[in-house]
Amino acid sequence: MVREYVPVETPFSNSQSNNSVFESIEANTITSRANYVYSFLAGLGFIAGCFLLYSFIQTYRAQRRLAWLDCLLWAFCVLQLLLLLLSLHAVAYRPKYLHTTGLGCAALSFTINTASLCSLLVLVLMAYVLTLDPPSHALLRKPRVCAALVILTSILISLLLAGLRGPRNILQEKCSCVMDPVHAGVSYAAARLCLAFLIPYVLQLGLLIGGCVRQWKSKGRFLSGSEEGPVFLTVTLVMFFCQLFYSVALVRGALLQQQQADPEKKLPREQAFLSVAEFVLFSGSSVSLLLVLLMHRPCRVSLHGVFRQLRDCCRSPGRTQQHRNIIAPHIEITDTLQDIES
Repeated sequence: MVREYVPVETPFSNSQSNNSVFESIEANTITSRANYVYSFLAGLGFIAGCFLLYSFIQTYRAQRRLAWLDCLLWAFCVLQLLLLLLSLHAVAYRPKYLHTTGLGCAALSFTINTASLCSLLVLVLMAYVLTLDPPSHALLRKPRVCAALVILTSILISLLLAGLRGPRNILQEKCSCVMDPVHAGVSYAAARLCLAFLIPYVLQLGLLIGGCVRQWKSKGRFLSGSEEGPVFLTVTLVMFFCQLFYSVALVRGALLQQQQADPEKKLPREQAFLSVAEFVLFSGSSVSLLLVLLMHRPCRVSLHGVFRQLRDCCRSPGRTQQHRNIIAPHIEITDTLQDIES
């Protein structure tokens, strides 16, 4: 007679399963609330980005040209708007994740990293132009050369990061898509910290220090002497803190994943923390667009003009027509025949 083995559930195992369920529920709640907050910010940022594009197009149509700093600012706004659109994969599926193939997930991560790097390198170019106005090198005065340099550098760095990240499973096998997975290892998180965060901001810091020293020797004003200077400095600080928070969170998550006994085991609280960090990263794009809209004088003037038109359109009919029946005075001077003869 063969006896079947029936596993006996102990109170300890029941408490462990209950704790894991509670942790999952708590993690999903945190992620959902962060998703709601980010969705509101993303909506505001998307509206601001569309209005900025409209303002830049109107400026170009009126002047038939854009200043070099305005071109860089326009490119930065376009890249931030692209990042907002790419972040929809997180808004639509969190607290869960997008379910796609390994190749599709790698392509999404590559595109986001490329757009983020392009925006940071555009800020480096803005720092260079603000420091050396006009740029000392003739090639850097050509927009096409600068665009090619920024795009090529971003693609090369993103390809290197994609090689370190790599799909861990078969390319056509479907899985939960994470933009920067912690199971990619500490090497990937550290490489992303250095290549996609430290190098662009070290270049910006060096250029800003050089500009301050140069203007101090000439007793001039640096950054505050141009309209784009305060905008650049504010946007750079916002992007710096958002990128720093996400990069440190990614390195921390990779270290915790490496230290645990089962590397494939998922920790709900750490996943929620990384989701919040990802929302903070994308919130930098939304806040940057809002800051450009409110601080850049031509865009602010365009915004005031739109509000003025809306105010005129929304006035009550009684106020707009209360002087409708007033006859304007009309004075007509005619010369008589006697005046002409005299």
